[in-house]
Amino acid sequence: MDNLGDIRLFVEAAQLGSLSAAGRKLGLSPAAASARLVRLEAALHAQLFERSTRRLKLTDEGHLYLAQCQQALRILDDARAAVQLGQGSVSGRLRISATADFGRTVLRHWLDEFNQRHPQVSLTLILCDSLSNLLQDDIDVAIRFGIPVDSGLVARPMADNRRILCASPAYLQAHGVPSHPADLREADCILMTTASGLGNQWQFTRGEDSHTFVVPPERARITNDGGLAREWAIEGHGMALKSVWDSADDLRTGRLRIVLPQWRCPDSPVHALFARRQYTSPRVRALLDFLQARFADAARDLAAYLE
Repeated sequence: MDNLGDIRLFVEAAQLGSLSAAGRKLGLSPAAASARLVRLEAALHAQLFERSTRRLKLTDEGHLYLAQCQQALRILDDARAAVQLGQGSVSGRLRISATADFGRTVLRHWLDEFNQRHPQVSLTLILCDSLSNLLQDDIDVAIRFGIPVDSGLVARPMADNRRILCASPAYLQAHGVPSHPADLREADCILMTTASGLGNQWQFTRGEDSHTFVVPPERARITNDGGLAREWAIEGHGMALKSVWDSADDLRTGRLRIVLPQWRCPDSPVHALFARRQYTSPRVRALLDFLQARFADAARDLAAYLE
C-alpha cells in the first residue's frame, strides 16, 4: 500500500502510452512522474518500460505486472465504492468477452437492456471465438460454450446448449438431404478454426449408435469467425456445425434447417467465466444475475431446439 500511487501512475502510463500524460492525469509534473516510476522499478528490481523519446513500451515484466495491478486496483476501487455507496451500488467499468456470433446476435441486445437498468456502468464488449486470457486482457466476465480446462476460473452455468448441423433450404434442395452422417462425404462443409485447432471432427450419436465424420479441409470453407460461418451457411455455401443459441432466429425464419435432426452432436452448455476472487464487485454480480435470468427466459423460447 505504500506505493499505491506509484502503481496507479504505472497503470495509467501503460494505458495512455505516455508517462507525462499519466502524470498530468494524476496531477504530477513530468519530473515527479518520472521519479515515481523510477522508485517503483527500484522497489521491484525490474524494468517495467522500454523508454524512447516517442513512446513507452512495456517489457515482459511490465506486461505481467500490469495485469496483476489492474485487477488489484479494480478490487480496491470496488471495495471503496461498496463502503461509500452501499453494497447495492452498481457502477464502474465492465469488460465482457463473448464468441463473435453470439455476441453480435444475442448478447449485445441483452447488454443494452442491462445498461438501461444500470446507466452508471460503462460497458466494453470484446468479441473473440478463442478464449482469451481473462487476467491478461482485463476481462471481468466471459461467455463461452463449454468449460475450459482452467482451475483458475469460476464457471457459472448459464444455460443448456445444443450444437446442430445446419444448412440453408436452397443448399439442401440442390445437394440432397443426408440421412446418415456417412452421407456427409459428398457435402460442402463450413469449418471453424480457433487457437485450439481446426474443428473438423464432427461427432454424432443416435441411441447406441455413434459416428465421427472428419471433414476434409480441402472440401471446406474455413473461418475463425462464427458469424461468417453462419452467414456462409445461410448463403448456401455448405453445412455448418453451430450453437442453437447462434442460429435460433435463422431456424425460426427458415433461413437455416437442421440437418440429421435424429442425430445428436455433443452438447456444449453456456457458462459465464470469471476470475476466482475473494471479493466480487457489485456490477459483476449484477451482470451475472441479469444474464442468468435472460438465459432462462430465452431458453423457454428455444425449448423445442434444445431438447
